Amino acid sequence: MKSLRAVSLLCVVLAGAVGVASAQTWTPVTATPPLASPGTALLLTDGRVFMQDSCGTDWWTLTPDQTGSYINGTWAEVASTPSDYSPLYFASAVLPSDEVVVMGGEYNGANCNAVWTNLGVIYNPVTNKWKNLKPPSGWSNVGDAQSVVLADGTFMVADCCTTQEALLNATKLTWTSTGTGKNDINDEEGWTLLPSGEVLTVDANCGSCLNSEIYNPATGSWSSAGSTIVELVDLSSHELGPAVLRPDGTVIYMGATGHNAVYDSNTGVWSAAADFPKNTQGQQLDIADGPAALLPDGNVLAFTSPGVYNTGGQFFEWNGSSWISVPNVPNGPGDSSYYGRMLELPTGQILFTDGSSDVEIYTPSGSANSAWAPVITSYKSPLTHGKTSTLKGTQLNGMSQGAAYGDDAQMASNYPLIQITNTASGHVVYARTYDFSSMGVATGSTVVSVKFEVPATIETGASTLLVVTNGIASTPVNVTIK
Repeated sequence: MKSLRAVSLLCVVLAGAVGVASAQTWTPVTATPPLASPGTALLLTDGRVFMQDSCGTDWWTLTPDQTGSYINGTWAEVASTPSDYSPLYFASAVLPSDEVVVMGGEYNGANCNAVWTNLGVIYNPVTNKWKNLKPPSGWSNVGDAQSVVLADGTFMVADCCTTQEALLNATKLTWTSTGTGKNDINDEEGWTLLPSGEVLTVDANCGSCLNSEIYNPATGSWSSAGSTIVELVDLSSHELGPAVLRPDGTVIYMGATGHNAVYDSNTGVWSAAADFPKNTQGQQLDIADGPAALLPDGNVLAFTSPGVYNTGGQFFEWNGSSWISVPNVPNGPGDSSYYGRMLELPTGQILFTDGSSDVEIYTPSGSANSAWAPVITSYKSPLTHGKTSTLKGTQLNGMSQGAAYGDDAQMASNYPLIQITNTASGHVVYARTYDFSSMGVATGSTVVSVKFEVPATIETGASTLLVVTNGIASTPVNVTIK
């Protein structure tokens, strides 16, 4: 069980890494967050960042400015969750309807009581209202659970403390059991959506945890995905690190032991990856719960610290063969990896929170391969402000879920955002998107459709429109707004 965050800045701990990169930068969000403890953030389909005040009922949004900058964005308070539900370390996802589901929590209440709650809620961004979501029948816990939105748009969540999993009918708010054949309980494990539509996990609750498993949505069952080759799980705490799918089809699975492994979803074969380095005090760095995120160039940004729950946080990028040290945030030396959360922004930047008032944005140095970009194949023009339209294209869901965490924070953003820029003013707005025909990843030549609502306040006249997913944008098309 993770302890609650205690912020205390320590001396800077420098990395002993394979290489050092310096072109990347961190920039604090200009406006001080009005949250007491900024925590898990999700990306709403209208471009706003949606963020919880940890162990509180308050939720806030960060809206980019007219140039599309999140660094210079504006905070606004939105509806609070019900008074009995203020969780920490919980399951979460953006649904194809554009609603947000939040389920469970290791802690709940203003005092952050460790209760492994089974409460849940769904947020509607259009009405700015929450509604209660009952747990699956017979579940006394959801707790610090993992979850995933499957390729067909179905939300799947775990009971943290058993082998049970369930699928949500988001229209009827009913649950169906799934996940037969699970080798061990779900505690501390994470789920990674693969291009096949299957879900990968590494077992964390066994004598020597080298086993991985695959969930098949067609059969609703788990089967072995083979040995991870190296031990990723800290056997005393059962903690693991995050797992991120890269555009080449490999998953970099980060360990709480300092060891890491790569799963090739094309071949189904595991191989050992380079260990995290040691810091200058000779301590092994690892991720015993903590964040990572795919960058537009295919590298993966990861936040490490030494041992389980210890402070001394450092950032690295995985380039497919080695870990490259990159700049730290001001609070990093006083952070443990599990303090951190990451979120992919449509700008290609990464938003990072650590429970403090210093919300930082990472600007990477690389650029995306054009083959990974969304492609618009069908759209309408002119568009009418305040009206709904439909767009179709390929690769609209991106190459990966985006950001990840060890288990109990999910902030996947593998759904298309639509950005419209007025030609005369240069002002940037996002149209709310919904009804995605797919929530898969790396969907290739499959045509995906999306509905979008042109903002009622949008400037009229000549404009350009593009689709952006996980920071990679399509070629823009010309439209007229009337």
